[in-house]
Amino acid sequence: MRTTATAILRLIAQLVLLWSCSACTTIAVGKDATVDSSVLSSHSNDGEGDTDPRLVLIPASDWPADAQRPIFFSPESFPRFVGPDRASTPVDAYAVGHGDNGPDAFEPICHIPQVSHTYQYFEETYGAINEKQLGISESTCSGVFGAAPKGIHGTGKACFSVDALTQIAMERHSEAKDAIIEIGSLAEQYGFYGAGLFEGTAESLIIADTEEVWIFHILPDPTGASAIWAAQRVPSDSFAVVPNVFIIREIDPDDSANFLYSKSVYRVATELGWWDASDGKLDFTAMYSDGEYAHKFYSGRRSYGVYKIFSPSLQLEANYLEWRISKPFPFAAKPDKKLSVADVAKAMRSYYEGTEYSQAGESSGLNVAGGPWRTPDHVSGGNSTTFRNLGEQDYAGNWERTIGLYRTSDSYITQSRGSLPDGNGAVLWYAPYAAPYSIFSPFAAGMKSLPHATLGTHMKLDKKTLFWAFRYLGNFCQLKYEEMIREVIALQERTMEANLELQVYIDGLIDEGKSAEEALELYSTNANNILSETWDLSDHLMFKFADGQVHATPANPKHGTSTPPRQFSEKGVTTKDAQIVDQPGYRSEWLEQVGFLDGPPPPPDCSDLEWRCGHKPKTTSAPGLRGDIEITTAALSISEQALFNYQQKKRRALETNTATCGAVGDVAAAVNRCSKGGTTKDSTDGSIIQVE
Repeated sequence: MRTTATAILRLIAQLVLLWSCSACTTIAVGKDATVDSSVLSSHSNDGEGDTDPRLVLIPASDWPADAQRPIFFSPESFPRFVGPDRASTPVDAYAVGHGDNGPDAFEPICHIPQVSHTYQYFEETYGAINEKQLGISESTCSGVFGAAPKGIHGTGKACFSVDALTQIAMERHSEAKDAIIEIGSLAEQYGFYGAGLFEGTAESLIIADTEEVWIFHILPDPTGASAIWAAQRVPSDSFAVVPNVFIIREIDPDDSANFLYSKSVYRVATELGWWDASDGKLDFTAMYSDGEYAHKFYSGRRSYGVYKIFSPSLQLEANYLEWRISKPFPFAAKPDKKLSVADVAKAMRSYYEGTEYSQAGESSGLNVAGGPWRTPDHVSGGNSTTFRNLGEQDYAGNWERTIGLYRTSDSYITQSRGSLPDGNGAVLWYAPYAAPYSIFSPFAAGMKSLPHATLGTHMKLDKKTLFWAFRYLGNFCQLKYEEMIREVIALQERTMEANLELQVYIDGLIDEGKSAEEALELYSTNANNILSETWDLSDHLMFKFADGQVHATPANPKHGTSTPPRQFSEKGVTTKDAQIVDQPGYRSEWLEQVGFLDGPPPPPDCSDLEWRCGHKPKTTSAPGLRGDIEITTAALSISEQALFNYQQKKRRALETNTATCGAVGDVAAAVNRCSKGGTTKDSTDGSIIQVE
């Protein structure tokens, strides 16, 4: 019995290692809800540090009549694929032996009949957008059934992961509805498996074309050899958000314009006694979702965050009892104003700023958890994450699950614009690394190649890639988040405006009859410029905020790495300090809570120790001002007189908190008690001490 249990635990551990269980946020926006009548979808690939973030171009291909399309297991971690079989022409990023790909090509686990022609498209972990303007965004969900991939352990029966389904949709379709029908049918025929065997067993896709956008949900059936799926159209004037949980509710079987589904939706529910026709319309989420994984509000807080940004007038409640039974949010809603790519990018970076659930900056209230500079980034590992290690104590605490997330490998926004030719109308706004520190850079689906800058991975430091430029930037920001993030946001906003202007310029060139290939290449040039400017910003932030100081830099260049030095007289005496705000220090609220006030006390005063240290001043018995003792200076020697005058000046400086003004080095750093900005008159000789 014990041997069997051990074998089962070992199998489970192997399966967990095989699948990188992602946790992604996706947003869909209909064409009548956008400022330019484009259809938008967004995706964040929120892995655990090894998800493959590369953006790769899969070229269009022609295939012979009897060709078979190989289906591969989808590990999602780097490298996500190795081999020559993704197109009829080589894809260098996936070539055997290329970079760190290794010497062996992946072997397929299944085959299906190939079509005669497949479209060009961009993919990261999933197919993202193709040359016909079909866009897809993915979000892993929980489901009540799980399945294993065929050929991996000998017991699996399913051929298709969601990764492979998105590839098929990209290769073969220009319309969302047609894509849904085919990938749903293939999953039923060949079987579907999720990102995990027990958690994350289901998936959701947002599938968009130039006219409409759909939400597609899928999970394995109980046999592990087929699938259950449903899809619902998002109204054209609305947006929807899928945050790692199903959102499709009552299916209307009589409304084929807005609902698609497999027959297994009703058959399985009926066979298990979960639903009967007399119950009314079947609630897909209540029937087949396994609820929120990780913790309560893991999904719902993100829905709330997006609704708070796009439709604050709805005044939706953030709290609810349980996702499946509470129905806390609508399937879709109209935004308060029409949305742009920039609006969606802002939502994808959200830490719920300005709400009671804020995890970043002044509005967070995280006086300790965010550190002295209120960072929202709480690292995973050990007891700080819900993915706990075997044998360690199981702690019940959780951080708020935000939309913006430091462990995101990449994010993107698909933009389908039916008013333009497909080649430049389809645009992928790609943001490698975590969206709060990244820039959404545009790439048109008609481009003939992508720059090396899109090929960064966690596994190798490559400063020529956007991924590592943004990863550096995000980690630099932990030094002083509240101050540094302001400059990151300024760059993001400035670059988004420039990117939108570039998009208009390129569209205009093509409309004027200029070479589309040459015009679209400007997107690669732009990406390389963003790469350079991001590294400049990291250098600037390192210089400006090094060692807890603030070094003033000139306005031009924007990301300066120098500070004007001090000005001085011919004798070397400082006449104007360097522009450094030396050690502005931590917030008082944070200091109070981390034990600063319990630290070492000031040095003892020798007078309190009965002058067992120091030198007792000479005095007379005559009382003086404030209880001081007057000294008959005429009776003092020259040395005693000088000492007396110095002690009087020091006493006065201490009383006015100017004793360390002008001090340098360790003294200034250790004491740092100088009230700058005024003058004080010495009480002994009437001299004026200037405090700068």
